[in-house]
Amino acid sequence: MIEREPLVITAAICGAETMKSSNPAVPYTAAELAAEAARCFEEGARVIHLHVRRPDGTPTQDRDTFQAAIEAIRRVAPDVIIQTSTGGAVGMTVDERTQPLELKPEFCTLTTGTCNFGDEVFENSFPMIRSIAAKANVNGVRMEIEAFDAGFVDNALRLAKEGVIPAPLHFDFVLGVPGAMTGTDDRLDFMRSIIPPEATWMVAGVGRFELSLAAAAIARGGHVRVGLEDNSFISRGVLAKGSWELVAEVRKMADAAGVPVATPEQARRILSIPRR
Repeated sequence: MIEREPLVITAAICGAETMKSSNPAVPYTAAELAAEAARCFEEGARVIHLHVRRPDGTPTQDRDTFQAAIEAIRRVAPDVIIQTSTGGAVGMTVDERTQPLELKPEFCTLTTGTCNFGDEVFENSFPMIRSIAAKANVNGVRMEIEAFDAGFVDNALRLAKEGVIPAPLHFDFVLGVPGAMTGTDDRLDFMRSIIPPEATWMVAGVGRFELSLAAAAIARGGHVRVGLEDNSFISRGVLAKGSWELVAEVRKMADAAGVPVATPEQARRILSIPRR
């Protein structure tokens, strides 16, 4: 075990793809999102990665729907960092995807490349990435670079050199998406090897890779994202009772490894997100 900072856990509680038909614990409404966020915070998550849905579960990036969810979460978990998605769902326009940035959240995602996403294509051309980043910068929103494959890192470094993405850089390696880089430990090690040494990083393993990559990240000094957005199961064939149960599992891993889970203030320092 290498000497490391406290562990920052992000809970991806909803996503745009996973439906209640796959796992009934997936939250749709603002009240459901808030209850799940509060439980995840209690279990040790310090960041809530937020998507929102319409009442029937349809994904949306609607500004007002995000506002309702953020306000509900703030009432029950005032110390949690809320990270709004700018990925939205496959096929959404940049204008749709960036609506939550108008609310000036503390944190957002920025996906820096295009890839196959199952049978679909998740498009992020350079003009699209620059447009999303510009809106984040205008609104003072800290960006997390979502990298589904190695080229996404190269793109991010190019944009950082141009001043489009401000330092310090923080990466989320999203591994295991069908159509992008797989979720094995050697892929994680490669992704780690190509980012600047001063950058912070975390890993989000998709599906069966979620918990194995969480353990790998803890052992390598990184941070972890888990939740029903990425994986519906706590173990093979057993549905998770909520994202909070996956967060609790990561906390058990950290405890076993002797790694402390970050306090809210430590998480803000590590991620360079000052309290507003």
